[in-house]
Amino acid sequence: MGISHERAARVLDLGYGLETSRSGLCRALMRLGEKAAKTYERMIATVRTSLVNWLDETGWRVAAHLEWLWVVVSEQVTVYAILPGRGFAQAASLLGEDYEGFLIHDGWAPYYRFKRAYHQTCLSHLIRRCKDLIKIASPSAARFPLAVMQLFRKGLALRDRYQLGEVSLHGLYVATGRLEYSMDRLLAPTFRLPANRRLANHLIHEQPYLFTFLKCPGIEATNNTGERAMRPPVVARKTWGGNRTHNGARAQQILTSILRTCWQQGKDSFNAFTKLMRSPQQMILDIVPASLPP
Repeated sequence: MGISHERAARVLDLGYGLETSRSGLCRALMRLGEKAAKTYERMIATVRTSLVNWLDETGWRVAAHLEWLWVVVSEQVTVYAILPGRGFAQAASLLGEDYEGFLIHDGWAPYYRFKRAYHQTCLSHLIRRCKDLIKIASPSAARFPLAVMQLFRKGLALRDRYQLGEVSLHGLYVATGRLEYSMDRLLAPTFRLPANRRLANHLIHEQPYLFTFLKCPGIEATNNTGERAMRPPVVARKTWGGNRTHNGARAQQILTSILRTCWQQGKDSFNAFTKLMRSPQQMILDIVPASLPP
């Protein structure tokens, strides 16, 4: 619920007459995290074999030093990791350097070092960037971001029409080719204004990954799934600021992953944690598949 250990102790005392302390709750969570370590390892193995993953990251604090909270969301599980960097090495520690599925993300450069993966850059980020430019640009300067935004919206509308059965698969591919040709034409000129030039350069880099969701129907066009998964720990971070120790960060990444995965699968996280707490040793919960596909 994103409340501090001190407030959790007060809830237990006032609501249930259970007297405990902040340190007692902290030690209990550390023990729980250790018992769930094998489940967490299995969850990482699951995302590595998942066909589609959403990625995101945000700043974090461990012992008052800057680190990064990462999240990888597959259709089955959600994995959080608190790591000391924001680069490819940290992403690869979760997915493996040779990940071959689909990655949906915000276009952060290290993600493209997954050479065997198929990428979809988040259109929501790009549309939002275009909107911000249009607000501050002159009418003539706003033409370029407006045209880009309209092109992305045409792509999203085309996806919706295909899903409703109004467009055939062949028609989808033909229309996608026309969208790519229109993007080529938009990016061909040399732009005088620095803001438009930066947007154009960014789009040229992202151009191969703009319409993956149309070439491979069923892939999402945005990273909204990853961003929604990032909200709960960010709310908790605003409550108490981060982790005081690396051991605490490790326990939190494990337990938060289990909480979010239980929610994702519609399972009772309270029962899952009860099983862990009562187990005399580490155990693998039923939130991960018993066997993994090749």
